[in-house]
Amino acid sequence: MSSLSGRLRASIAAVMFQTGQTQRDLALVLGVTQGQVSRRQTGTASWSLQDCEVLAAHWGIDPLDLLAGPTQATEALPASEQTS
Repeated sequence: MSSLSGRLRASIAAVMFQTGQTQRDLALVLGVTQGQVSRRQTGTASWSLQDCEVLAAHWGIDPLDLLAGPTQATEALPASEQTS
């Protein structure tokens, strides 16, 4: 996970797990299809900075927390967002 894009995908996966959200949930938040979220999570397509801003606002964290890695991203989550 040396690349920034890999770190971002790991952060998003960790936050999804922590919040109990699915790719379909993220697709609704972003206004895209579940398939597009899947492609971004597998690295076939890239997450945009706008996506990061929208997801971070949705989860109540700073976009930089997503870029910092999964530990920082999950620790930044408000208690009200955490299900696991």
